Amino acid sequence: VLKLFKLLHRTRQEVFKNDTKALEAARQKINEEFRNNRDEKSEEKINELLKLASDVEVILRTSVIQAIHTDSDKIVLVPRKDLLQDNTPYLDKPTKK
Repeated sequence: VLKLFKLLHRTRQEVFKNDTKALEAARQKINEEFRNNRDEKSEEKINELLKLASDVEVILRTSVIQAIHTDSDKIVLVPRKDLLQDNTPYLDKPTKK
């Protein structure tokens, strides 16, 4: 449980780097969720909560991207290196090798 708690906080720091509001909001939410369930005794429920926390960490790490408002009508996206993937073009009729 502690390992997953620390992993979520490390992921939060990486995903929301340089965004103090998002860093603080994510810190509070992570701490609140773990605090609310700290007295849980059911092994089944604990495993379910750990699976949920693990899924949240994966989604944060692989799907969340920072956006910065530069003007009233412009947003700059700040992708992390682990989000960038090679683009594979779509082909209606795949070629045979």
